[in-house]
Amino acid sequence: MKFTDGFWLIREGVDIAYATDVRDVRTQSKRFTAHAAVKKVTRRGDTLNAPLLTVDCFSPAEGVIGVRVTHHGGKRRPGPDFALPGAVDDAGEVRQDGTVTELASGPLTLRLDRSGPWTLSFHGADGRELTRANAKSTAFATTGDGAHHMLTRLGLGVGEHIYGLGERFTPFVKNGQVVDVWQADGGTSSEQAYKNVPFYLSSRGYGVFVNHPGAVSFEVGSESVGQVQFSVEDQTLEYFVVAGPTPKDVLSRYTALTGRPALPPAWSFGLWLTTSFTTSYDEGTVMSFVDGMAERGIPLSVFHFDCFWMREYQWCDFEWDPDVFPDPEGMLARLKEKGLRISAWINPYIAQKSPLFDEAAALGHLVRRPDGDVWQWDLWQAGMGLVDFTSPEARAWFQGKLKPLLDQGVDTFKTDFGERIPTDVVWHDGSDPERMHNYYTHLYNRTVFELLEKERGQGEAVLFARSATAGGQQYPVHWGGDCWSSFEAMSESLRGGLSLSLSGFGFWSHDIGGFEGTPDPAVFKRWLAFGLLSSHSRLHGSSSYRVPWEFGEEAVEVARAFTLLKHRLMPYLYAAAAEAHRTGVPVMRPMVLEFPGDPACRPLDRQYMLGPDLLVAPVFTEDGEVEVYLPEGTWTHLLSGERVTGPAWRTERHGFDSLPLYVREGAVLPLAADDSRPDGDWLDTPTLLVHPSSSSAYAAEVTVPDPTGAPAATFRVRRDGDLLRVTAEGADRPFAVRVAGGASAEGTGEVTVPLG
Repeated sequence: MKFTDGFWLIREGVDIAYATDVRDVRTQSKRFTAHAAVKKVTRRGDTLNAPLLTVDCFSPAEGVIGVRVTHHGGKRRPGPDFALPGAVDDAGEVRQDGTVTELASGPLTLRLDRSGPWTLSFHGADGRELTRANAKSTAFATTGDGAHHMLTRLGLGVGEHIYGLGERFTPFVKNGQVVDVWQADGGTSSEQAYKNVPFYLSSRGYGVFVNHPGAVSFEVGSESVGQVQFSVEDQTLEYFVVAGPTPKDVLSRYTALTGRPALPPAWSFGLWLTTSFTTSYDEGTVMSFVDGMAERGIPLSVFHFDCFWMREYQWCDFEWDPDVFPDPEGMLARLKEKGLRISAWINPYIAQKSPLFDEAAALGHLVRRPDGDVWQWDLWQAGMGLVDFTSPEARAWFQGKLKPLLDQGVDTFKTDFGERIPTDVVWHDGSDPERMHNYYTHLYNRTVFELLEKERGQGEAVLFARSATAGGQQYPVHWGGDCWSSFEAMSESLRGGLSLSLSGFGFWSHDIGGFEGTPDPAVFKRWLAFGLLSSHSRLHGSSSYRVPWEFGEEAVEVARAFTLLKHRLMPYLYAAAAEAHRTGVPVMRPMVLEFPGDPACRPLDRQYMLGPDLLVAPVFTEDGEVEVYLPEGTWTHLLSGERVTGPAWRTERHGFDSLPLYVREGAVLPLAADDSRPDGDWLDTPTLLVHPSSSSAYAAEVTVPDPTGAPAATFRVRRDGDLLRVTAEGADRPFAVRVAGGASAEGTGEVTVPLG
């Protein structure tokens, strides 16, 4: 929200009071509180009839410093608040030197000098200033409608780039944008977002998390071009500055505070196929799809039933439509005999025609209006109500309706919707409706995820979720929502996913081929390669099927080739997944995350690193022309073996069976021998594809995980003159070593391969 009218003036109807004069600083050993007058106090009379801002400075975790600015502290705070599972009490240390007060936490220091104009400055381990809130940067504002806003501005350095703020489909670099953190079902082609996260990451090596679950308005160099402003309609504004120095360090600290992603099961990384949304289908249709994939040699891991597995007008009643699926238990058993996992669509709404509506209303499990009536509308489902997940009893009731489906054989749920949450309602626990609007999705996805963990076991739970907010990364996987079937929408989807990955989310997917409309075969084939080189891969559409043969025989070949490739890459991909679970560093990584020191990588949003060593550049043209940037070093194309020396921009042309897919110099890719499934035995004769550097001291190691993500075997690689020696630790079975473009050998324990 903008409050000023250019540099000199305030907007009509707006009054702003800025922290100006530090009146005192009260220190404790691990935190301090400053009181700031909103005008320069020159005599005692200036202290009368004027506001005073209370600014609490503390550290909730190592390398994180919190600032809480309060105008009137007596406001009732009904919640909800973001859960901060990694928070501790007072992780900082306060130092005083004359008029300067410092709060240090790990590599981050906050400095306040009470002798000068109001300034909070944040410094890294090397003493370099990262950002600051200086004069006219900490304030409250009132508007003509009587609203009260708290706001802060943090400085932007020359050339500084800002990323994140959730899954946003607008330009990847957020500078110059107005970003309103407010959940909306807006598709992928607008400024609205399904996954709003009030956290941004800076190219200068720090992040900022605004600890407010409701509406947060960001002006990213858009109102004051040299500052990021964030504001909330409240009496208090709390934000955390998160230290680096690298972007990976920032994400690691942020996710340690707000929650690390769970590790999805290995089977979920395989190919998912769905019925599509409004298409006509029954068991015969489903089996024809499943058998058709098998006949064409395209391994399938998960089959998903979208909305119409239930009866029309009755979503959700959690009952299979008996006219379409008269034998659901038998059907699911038959699918499982084919080695498939089963996914079923749900949402948090109960339609009035559903028998569960009256039950839920009578039990008090539906959200109500202030007058006591059940909140209802006809958008999406006729007369639908909204499950009140702030009630423990309602959460248990909802889980109780899902459990019979798990007993029937369903393995996972697509938790759709969760964005259209009203604010003219009363919640069971008394939550503030404005704060609950964004936070609702967190309760919804947590409720379902916790049931899956309870019934299937830890490590077996996975969702396919559309909406999320801060902390939602704990309940993967999330997909990009409703996009069109075009190259433009394909690039929008990637941009949104890369933005989400810099917001703490380790896993992300999208609808291969696009959701709305029917893709041109060229779009579908290009999207197949992109989709199967994402962390999770799903074929899904709205009004048309997405089985590959609908788009020609070449589409079948492309689907087969990239599905088999993904299965071979699974030891590498699952190691990256385990890293995301341990550290918060995502599987799909924007180039700036892996190469923060390369200025050319900072704006790139049409390519990414898949794990630490694979560079992927999806093709967004029918003729196969694509631009790709390769950072410094030697890169080897995984499919063709071509070697390219970077840094370099390249314009390439690829057939539908290829795309820029480069391996980083020095990398060791562990490849599975079994390409028929994603969750096979990865230590059954794996191949280590080595891309050695030219250094005579070259050495590397790679770990192959087990299905829990724990290390199963470690392979150490070193150059010994003209030989490459590879030793195995934790593996007593044969493995193969292949030098990219060179020789190969196989053995047990230690394998030696000639170089050159």
